[in-house]
Amino acid sequence: MPFPYYHRLSKRQQAIYRRSAAVPHIPLADRTGAAAFARDLERALHTGSRQEVERSAWRLCRRICQDLGVPWVELRVRQKRPSSSGGELHGLYEREEGQTAVITLWMRTAQQKRVVAFKTFLRTLLHELCHHLDYEVLGLADSMHTEGFFRRESDLARQLLDPGGAGQDQRVEVRAEHRERRGQARDDRGQARHSEGQAPALPDTAPALGQAGATRPVTASGQLALPFGKKGR
Repeated sequence: MPFPYYHRLSKRQQAIYRRSAAVPHIPLADRTGAAAFARDLERALHTGSRQEVERSAWRLCRRICQDLGVPWVELRVRQKRPSSSGGELHGLYEREEGQTAVITLWMRTAQQKRVVAFKTFLRTLLHELCHHLDYEVLGLADSMHTEGFFRRESDLARQLLDPGGAGQDQRVEVRAEHRERRGQARDDRGQARHSEGQAPALPDTAPALGQAGATRPVTASGQLALPFGKKGR
């Protein structure tokens, strides 16, 4: 069953939603190698150094992108999470046509200013990276929170935390047509952005990231964090 907001989407957005929901896995070719970078990130968090965490998080992202053959992202780590009545902002994915995508992560809680637990920080990183992979691996014109999206996030976490674990035989190959569609998807996004000026707004409660050029920070609950919706936050 799709999430309730599916029925408020346009026909075009519903088609994108269904494509996203249908893909539960993005298998890594070298899970063991990527897992080593995840362990480095855990050690960096224990130091409490923002620079060390940023360096280790970027290396992990780079390794995953290299493994999947997609463009890298720029990664920034900030200290205390921004907060509002809607909760704390954990991570942010920003994408502009023709520019390197940017992931921003916050490593300390808003109230206690404590370093975030490793698994929580890792899941936030993978959540934002999955938005990037929606565009670059699956060739989607939009990145939405679907059943498949959250399964892909969980599956990547399992591959990094337990690279030799059970369930590997159940993973499916990323279909070749996903890669073939990437060029067309980029063209479609560029045309849409040029003609519309900005991404069409979804209902405030729809847990979806907007189209290319939109900046939609998301809280841990999966809801849009509207107070932080301006670029650069």
